[in-house]
Order: sequence, then C-alpha cells, then structure tokens
Amino acid sequence: MQYQSPFQSPSSLLRMIFDPRTALVRLALINIGVFVAVGLVNLMLWLFQVNAGDERSYGSLVLPWLAVPAGLSQLAARPWTLFSYMFFHEGFLHLLFNLIVLFFGGRLFVAFLDGRKLAFTYILGGLSGAVFFILAYNLFPVFAPALPFALALGASASVLAIMVAAASYRPNQEVVLFLFGRVKLKYIALALVIIDILSIQQGNPGGHIAHLGGAFWGFIAALWLRYHPLQRVFVRKRGPRPTSGRGYRRDWKEYRTMSQPGERPLNDEEYNLRRQRKQQRMDEILDKISRQGYENLSQEEKDFLFRSGKDH
Repeated sequence: MQYQSPFQSPSSLLRMIFDPRTALVRLALINIGVFVAVGLVNLMLWLFQVNAGDERSYGSLVLPWLAVPAGLSQLAARPWTLFSYMFFHEGFLHLLFNLIVLFFGGRLFVAFLDGRKLAFTYILGGLSGAVFFILAYNLFPVFAPALPFALALGASASVLAIMVAAASYRPNQEVVLFLFGRVKLKYIALALVIIDILSIQQGNPGGHIAHLGGAFWGFIAALWLRYHPLQRVFVRKRGPRPTSGRGYRRDWKEYRTMSQPGERPLNDEEYNLRRQRKQQRMDEILDKISRQGYENLSQEEKDFLFRSGKDH
C-alpha cells in the first residue's frame, strides 16, 4: 500500500476519498450503504403502512435487529448485533460526524501503520465498545431499570478506537485544527476521552460508555503494535522483489528484514536492530512533515516513504 501523508494536497485527498480500494474508504462506504439501506426499508414500511398504529413502527422495527442490546437474553437471540451495530446509524448527523472523525483519524492511522490494521482496529474497537456497554448495564445498579430496553448503535466506538490508536502510536505528532492551530494528537485524544467520561451522567450513558470501550482498545492496540516483541510475527514486512537477473535492489539490501537466499537467517537481535533503524528514520521524516510540510521533503526522503508504504 502506498504511503499516505496526513498532510496531503486537495487533489490527493480527493483521490484518496473516492478510491474504493483503501480500507478507510471501504469502511466509510459500508456505513453509508447500511444507512441508505435502512432508510429505504423504513420508506417501504411507511408506504405500505406496516404496523402504522404501533408506536414501534417504521425505524423502530429495524432498530432491534441491528443495534446491540444490553440484555444478555436479547443478545443471545441476536448475536450478530455485536458487529452490525458499529455500522448502523439512525440519524444523518450521527453518521456524518462519525465519518468526519473516521477520515481524520483514519488518514493519520494509515500514515503511521497500514489499512489492514485500520480495519482490524475498527472491528475490535467496536467489539470492545459493545463489551463495555453490556458489562456496564449488567453490573451497575443505576442502569437496572433500563437494562431490558437499552440498545447501542453507531460507529463512534470504532472511530474513537482508530483516533486513540493513532494518537497513542505517535502521541507527539502535531496536526492543524481550525481555530486551535497546531495541536499534538495526544491532547486531542485525551480531550475526546474526558468529554465522554464527563458526559455519562448528562444523557446517552450507554453510548459514552461504548466510546470509552473503543478508546480503551485503541490505546492497548497502539501499545502492542509499538512495543510488544511478538507483534513482529504479524507485521514482518517483505522487501521489494529482486530485480531481473542481477540480484537485489540497493534499497532492499539496506532495509530488508529477512535474509537473502544463500545467507543465514537473521537472528532476533539483527532483525530488531534493522527494524528499529528503519522506524527511527520514519519517525524523523514524519517529524519533518509536521514541522515543514510534505512538499519540503527531499527526493530521497519521499522515496523512502514510498518504499516503506509499499511494504505495508
């Protein structure tokens, strides 16, 4: 996958937004597709007056089949809602806000990591949010009266997991926010988490608790990807293919993470050292982007980012 800078030109940004091959765009399209499909179902129910006299008519008939319930008996009857809820939005503004956060955090996430990890973080962040929601409603007495009726829906837990993961992976990365100027990612993520904590008593407690579950997973995933020695088993990169007839390219020789044919395999110390040097070089270039912009990189630095992005 080609490296995507979080500081892109408008034309590059538009190409990224409308490129369905990226995991970020695919996640957004799924959310939009589910929203449109549910809207069409609600329209058909209204046109044919299905249960017109029932207060649960139209949208409320679809809601229990896609939103995740807090009650364990309802969850056992509809286990797929653990996944469907994170793509389901009843209101357009709810969908729009989540898509904005998804693209903002997702572009940063893909720049630091890659699209496949983005999709996993979205799904597992949503599952973590559902677990927090279900546990809270079953453990805390304050939620007991609402337990049989409580439902959670929306991608907020998933997109917050992506945002927090990006911020936890590169906490000192700066981004430019309207009215605020340059702000470090760690402060943005911290502000979102604090807002959710303080909003639990103000309304929609289940939603805010689910958000915290997503944030928790994003933080754990970033720490694991950055520091855990076993994660290299899952993210070990393959270098560029050898050139035809004359051995390996120069950049493969310098940055490869596996031994060439005929050479002894790299031991753990050699592998980690090479990988650490490459990550350090990547961090230096990303810091330069945050200070001076992508356009001020040298051609060698741009080539390095391109090669690293292809390895993902």
